[in-house]
Amino acid sequence: MTNVYSLDGLLVFGLLLVCTCAYLRKVPRLRTWLLSERRGIWGVCHKAAVIGTRLHVAVSVSCLLMAFYVLVGK
Repeated sequence: MTNVYSLDGLLVFGLLLVCTCAYLRKVPRLRTWLLSERRGIWGVCHKAAVIGTRLHVAVSVSCLLMAFYVLVGK
């Protein structure tokens, strides 16, 4: 099990945040409700969604590599 206080846990948390926010950006009602604000904690979600949609290939490859590392490497 990974925890947030290790580098592995931080990478997993960051990847999950980016993937979740990018997915929520595709849903029209959630996009206007959650990701319209650009300041505060919702601003972090907005920026993660932008990263997830613009770098979708790199994020998906990173998710696959991290999943392989967590399942096999640890």
